[in-house]
Amino acid sequence: MSVLKSPLSEENRQIVGDALQGALVDLVDLSLVAKQVHWTVVGPRFRSVHLQLDEVVDTARQHMDTVAERASAIGVAPDGRAETVAKSSGIDTVKDGWSGDVEAVRSLIGALSTVIGRMRERIEATADPDPVTQDILIGLTRDLEKHHWMFQAENVNGGPGA
Repeated sequence: MSVLKSPLSEENRQIVGDALQGALVDLVDLSLVAKQVHWTVVGPRFRSVHLQLDEVVDTARQHMDTVAERASAIGVAPDGRAETVAKSSGIDTVKDGWSGDVEAVRSLIGALSTVIGRMRERIEATADPDPVTQDILIGLTRDLEKHHWMFQAENVNGGPGA
C-alpha cells in the first residue's frame, strides 16, 4: 500500500521500486563497508587510501539520499534499516581488525564491482518503466565506476589479483 499517488502504473512502480530499494541497500552497505575499512586501514599508503575511502563514503551517501527520495516520489517507502541492509546487500563483509592498505584497496575493488554489476542490472530493468529513475541510476553508476577505476589504478602493483 502506498499513501502517495505514483505517476507510474502499478506494475512499473513495482519494478522501479524494487530497483530503487536494491540500490538504496547497496549504497548504504557500501558506505558502511568503506567507512569500516577507512577506520582500520594501515600501511605505507595509509593516508591516500584513507582519504580515497572517504570519497566513496561521500558518494554513496549523496546518492542514497537521491535514490530514497526518488522511491518516495513514486510512492514507495524506502527502507534503509540495518536489518534490511544486512538481509539484502550483495557486498561481502569485511574482516575484523586492521586491514593492510593493499587488502583495503582490494576490498573496495570487490565491493564496488559487486555494486556496479547490480546497478547495471537495475539500469536495464528501469529503461522502459521509468527513464527518470534510470537516469539517476546511470549517474550514480558513473560515479561508482570512477571510484572503481581509481582503486584499480591504486592496486596495479599490489601483488596477486592486481
